[in-house]
Amino acid sequence: MTNTEKNHKVDEFLSKAKQWKDEFISLRNIILDCELTEDFKWKHPCYTLEGKNIVLIHGFKDYCALLFHKGALLKDTNQILIQQTENVQAARQLRFKNVKEIAEMKTTIKAYIQEAIEIENAGLKVDLKEHTEYIIPEELHNKFEETPALKTAFEALTPGRQRAYIFYFSQAKQSKTREARIEKYMQQILDGKGLNDR
Repeated sequence: MTNTEKNHKVDEFLSKAKQWKDEFISLRNIILDCELTEDFKWKHPCYTLEGKNIVLIHGFKDYCALLFHKGALLKDTNQILIQQTENVQAARQLRFKNVKEIAEMKTTIKAYIQEAIEIENAGLKVDLKEHTEYIIPEELHNKFEETPALKTAFEALTPGRQRAYIFYFSQAKQSKTREARIEKYMQQILDGKGLNDR
């Protein structure tokens, strides 16, 4: 499989996209030009280098975004990367409102992706600050390792929402119950919702 081969799951995702479809396709074409492997993770197109996550395409209500997993390490010479909330440590977004913006920024987007690839090749890691005020249960920590998008989404929640989840997960006496609770609320965390949000 060549690096630029299209992933059928991404084709399916695009065919069902109600919003940002043209923007997603534009971003996809730019990324595929950068020789990354197209994958589908956490229900979104994700682009990897030898199994390591580089960028993810996702859409929100008001914008679509290209999420750089180690965006905090990019030089960001154009000052265009956005940190979703102050709790997000590693990831940074490039946000777009329409296809025209993406087309105008094509060269910049490619340059940022190339830099992200170089960072991965160099084995650089984001120096993460520890959350000192509460202890993350081991089961949740393991889930973060398995699903980096969950960690990103969790860190984007307000400290109060994070604490509520941690308290609820930690209350369970057995590891199995803690795991089951985490599984149950994973999608809610990925959707940016708190424990009691519906």
